[in-house]
Amino acid sequence: MSDNTEKSAAAEVPLRMIAASAAKRKPSVDMRKIVGSRDILFVCLDTLRYDVAAEEEAAGNTPVLNAYGPWKKCQAPGNFTCPSHHAMFAGFLPAPSDAKNVGDRELLFFPKSIGLGGQVPEGAFGFSGSTIMEGLEREGYATWCVGGVAFFDKRSDLGSVFPGYFQRSDWKPAFACPVKESTKNQVDFILQRLESVGSGKPLFLYLNVDAIHYPNYFYLEGAEGDSTASHAAALRYVDGQLGRLFDGWIRLRGGAFVICCSDHGTCYGEDGCQFHGINHPVVNTVPYKHFLIGKGSL
Repeated sequence: MSDNTEKSAAAEVPLRMIAASAAKRKPSVDMRKIVGSRDILFVCLDTLRYDVAAEEEAAGNTPVLNAYGPWKKCQAPGNFTCPSHHAMFAGFLPAPSDAKNVGDRELLFFPKSIGLGGQVPEGAFGFSGSTIMEGLEREGYATWCVGGVAFFDKRSDLGSVFPGYFQRSDWKPAFACPVKESTKNQVDFILQRLESVGSGKPLFLYLNVDAIHYPNYFYLEGAEGDSTASHAAALRYVDGQLGRLFDGWIRLRGGAFVICCSDHGTCYGEDGCQFHGINHPVVNTVPYKHFLIGKGSL
């Protein structure tokens, strides 16, 4: 057997293992039926920790998000906004916390040009192009980004990278992290714009919600610094604003398939760690869910 033949055979082994894992997993949704038939709304609750999200869910403090099923405990695609979003925009959303290989994850969007021998997993939408947005544009979608954190602030070169992946992108100082009403301002802006958007094309909207990102102390009365308690208070505020967004979307657009997740968590002193951009369990563990708003079911 030649060296090239041996290398080819060796390369097929992990692909077979991954394919076997994927075959055992029943997809929760068939994205081939979603794409083209529905709007897609991707809401990233930037920096939201899984443990805080789960505690607020259990306490009934996030009624809007609770109405669409429980959070799934997942592995973050990256430990801060930049790497996480590069992965997610390529189709690699948060993976189940107990995933052992890529075949254990549910891929809603699959980049056909790489990986798994080019075989699109069951239930996934195989796309062409460098991002899911480019793939959806080829399917007739209008793509739109409403930014939040600095990686979407188009006043800088780096802050212009992610917005550049979309046909339309918007960021305003009123959407920024230090602004207490940032999520309200984003939702107001989106709903106003939707009033003037025609119904001729399906829409993919990515919304980066930054209220949970630091600083968040001002969501907790009397707090002088950020903590898990103010992190939770920020999530409660965001939940109410998402209710306005979902209601408005249903009224104006009829409904959508929603992807809602965090890109990474953050530390508040655990094991001496602060913030994110580091590997720590609370940074690497995030909440995830997807669901329909409006008529229909998965």
